[in-house]
Amino acid sequence: MKKHPNKYLVPRLFTYLKPYKSQTIIAIILMIISMFCNIVNPYLLKIAIDTYIAEKNMAGLLGIGGILLALGLIIWALARIYTVKVAKITNEILINIRHELYTHIQTLSFDFFDSRPVGKILARVIGDVNALQDLFTQTIQSLVPELLTLLCVTVFMFILNVKLALACLIVLPALLLGIFWVETFSRKRWMKYRETRSTLNGYTHESFSGMQVVQGFANEKHIFKTFTGHVDELSHNFIHAVKLNDLFWPLVDLSWGAGTVMIFYTGYHMVVSGEIQIGTLIAFCMYVGMFWRPIMNLSSFYNTLITNLSAAERIFEILDIKPELSSIDATTGKMLPDLLPIEGEVCFDQVSFAYETSSPVLENVSFTIAPGQRVALVGETGAGKTTIVSLISRFYDPTAGEIRIDGQNIKEVSLESLHRQMGIMLQDTFLFSTTIMENIRYGKLDATDEEIIAAAKAVHAHDFIMQMQKGYQTEVNERGSRLSLGQRQLISFARALLANPRILILDEATSNIDTQTEILVQKGIERLLKGRTSFVIAHRLSTIRDCDLIMVVSNQGISECGTHDELMKKQGEYYNLYISQYTLLKEEA
Repeated sequence: MKKHPNKYLVPRLFTYLKPYKSQTIIAIILMIISMFCNIVNPYLLKIAIDTYIAEKNMAGLLGIGGILLALGLIIWALARIYTVKVAKITNEILINIRHELYTHIQTLSFDFFDSRPVGKILARVIGDVNALQDLFTQTIQSLVPELLTLLCVTVFMFILNVKLALACLIVLPALLLGIFWVETFSRKRWMKYRETRSTLNGYTHESFSGMQVVQGFANEKHIFKTFTGHVDELSHNFIHAVKLNDLFWPLVDLSWGAGTVMIFYTGYHMVVSGEIQIGTLIAFCMYVGMFWRPIMNLSSFYNTLITNLSAAERIFEILDIKPELSSIDATTGKMLPDLLPIEGEVCFDQVSFAYETSSPVLENVSFTIAPGQRVALVGETGAGKTTIVSLISRFYDPTAGEIRIDGQNIKEVSLESLHRQMGIMLQDTFLFSTTIMENIRYGKLDATDEEIIAAAKAVHAHDFIMQMQKGYQTEVNERGSRLSLGQRQLISFARALLANPRILILDEATSNIDTQTEILVQKGIERLLKGRTSFVIAHRLSTIRDCDLIMVVSNQGISECGTHDELMKKQGEYYNLYISQYTLLKEEA
């Protein structure tokens, strides 16, 4: 992570208060009124002792008592109002930050998710955002009001007696020096703690997601040992940070105590010499408490600030990542135009791509697919078949060359309009933790129940869905763990078909469906593929024989291209793949 100085992080954090400027000002004004009511109390007490008690003026004492009672009620009422107001402001700010972070993450390319465990991303969105709550609360409640309180109390102390005021302030330089020393090292320790917590979240999420593998290989003890190691490291880093962090309070308490001793020592001699009255000393002692209380609160705010700046830094680190794939024109900064309803022509023009610079996957690939053609991509695992369809979907941008749909460079149109006209069923089937009906509806959010059922029937998913206890209203667990792999793919297939796309991408769409079900699915999608440009990736070569065009992906490009019969006559790579698979099936039989 790139480290940022406090002078960068703090102003950026406070920009989130701008939309609530008027509400914040109202809350601060209420706190200031409450503060003045509180500051007046010791001065009224001084008058009561030095004047009314000395003169035995009962009416004056009762008057002072009434004023003190009224001020107390005002302070209580104002405290209730501004506490609720500050809580609302803080909560809305956290919601805004979380929305901004979540929305921004949605715009990032697959490279971002490929390079980070999901648990670490969750730690930023949940834990780090929550860590800012105390910071914003104390910013409103402590920063401005406590500074004003400190200023006003200091003025009142100098009005009462200059010598006593100086005795109170003499310890402040040592306190400020100590706080600066603690801050220098504390932030680094809290950053280390949050990094360790993020690692623990990532590992926990991963181990729970792979629990079937863990239990299948009886590795519970090994996983628990690793988990315990992460927890121990987290505990160590937390204690390491807290040890230094907790020096704040002894420093403030020690300074407070030293300042109070100085006041009593000086005040005692001044009272004895008749320089001041006892009421003045009592009032001054009360002001000393009022003087150190805002220092304590400001120290708490500063402590919260340096504790949570690491969380802010981690949040801004993600917000500062610029989306590699954007719907915004990089030159004008304006929204790119939508891709108009397409016919479905797809053209690769000298396209190259590499996930890592040193390992190109595709080099100078060129081909043109006519609207409505069915194209099969075959080849060995890792040859680049999925990469080609990912580039068509613009999950990644090519490192060189252009990809055009109906003659339009897909980098020059908005992502949303591009994806709206594509149906994608990837190799990794994903279902959400909701009903089967809603999982299929995800392909077209305004689809009717009848349209959803029709799509399910088309891929022969309707029968097994109706056999379930609640039919289409059956809840599936995360990733659809309650369903078989084949059932998940059929539901995912229905979702893709429901979108009624102009370009349909099927990446190993039938890899987990048994042969009998595959035959039914092929019949069901036959009419749905008609008139649509489709790209099919399948290891079962028998499922792609009827495609209009078969492209063999190997050696970082397209090595062969033609129909099934044409490629079989060539007796090249496709022929060898087909014969080897046919021989294997024959031997298994």
